[in-house]
Amino acid sequence: MKSILAAFSTQYRSTLRLSSVRLPRPTSITVTNGRDESRGLGLGLGSDDAMIGRIPAHSLQQTTIMATKADSGKHCHHECSGLALETVKQRSAGENITLFAGCFCPFVQRVWVALEYFQIPYHVHEVDPYKKPQELLDVSPKGLVPALKLTTYSPPRALNESTVIMEYLEDLSTQTSKRSLFPPASDPYARALVRLQSDHINRTLVPAFYRYLQAQDSEAQIAGGKEFHGAIEHLVELFERAEREVGGTGLWKEGNDLGWADVVVGPWIFRATNVLKHYRGFEMPSGKKFHAWLERLLEHPDFKKTCSAEKLYLDSYERYAFNRPNTSQVANAINSGRGLP
Repeated sequence: MKSILAAFSTQYRSTLRLSSVRLPRPTSITVTNGRDESRGLGLGLGSDDAMIGRIPAHSLQQTTIMATKADSGKHCHHECSGLALETVKQRSAGENITLFAGCFCPFVQRVWVALEYFQIPYHVHEVDPYKKPQELLDVSPKGLVPALKLTTYSPPRALNESTVIMEYLEDLSTQTSKRSLFPPASDPYARALVRLQSDHINRTLVPAFYRYLQAQDSEAQIAGGKEFHGAIEHLVELFERAEREVGGTGLWKEGNDLGWADVVVGPWIFRATNVLKHYRGFEMPSGKKFHAWLERLLEHPDFKKTCSAEKLYLDSYERYAFNRPNTSQVANAINSGRGLP
């Protein structure tokens, strides 16, 4: 565990910076690296740990936090691309479950991955959540995606909120494909550990992602990067705990299939590799065990088929990266210090 966390500390402090696009005369802040623990990470690097990260700890000197250029005014996309678009086209419009989706939304993606994993027939209906069409409001009172329309009932019924939908699909799967994202019901403790992982993701990691991305001044971005890094670090601790106590859960354990926490966190980890990398210079930790989990997650067929081309995410998240007014209900909640809607 120490070697993994040392890798996080080394990689994080060596790569924390803003976009590689620099102003001619940027403002800058010097960040001391190496063994300096003054940033509160509490992760001293011993000699056995120093080479775990991508850059040797003894070679780290300074990283400069640079200002980014002006907002280019890009807008969010309204249709999937790449593998995700192929998946949309493959799903029949005649199914009894309709997923109301926004192509760039990570909350939608976690439900979408679950539908694919459970092998439950469904249809994708892409909407513009910013315009909040009446058909969306009919199934999601706040006008938020994801939402499900269930035409097996007369009149049709609806569900919203991503984790509630995932729980519904988990229960539905026990009657159909018999697949589950949880450990067996015969091991309630292992299932409880998975719920602890999920609780941390929803309460801490997801809000930290948005605070980091929406932070505008250098001090706030450094703080946001530390917070997001710490959230990943604690998730690893929870994965490690499950490995010690119950033999491992989800994809953290080599040879296992997709798990509940993998699906819950996957969309934000994926966006950290493109959106946060592009707009905040963020690099994922390169510890061996973490990297193996990351690769298993991002390469899992049911996850990959819900991913669009990178341009879609970079364009759609520019509004978050420059914290435009009324970017979304999520962004407004982050700016006001409220809980996510």
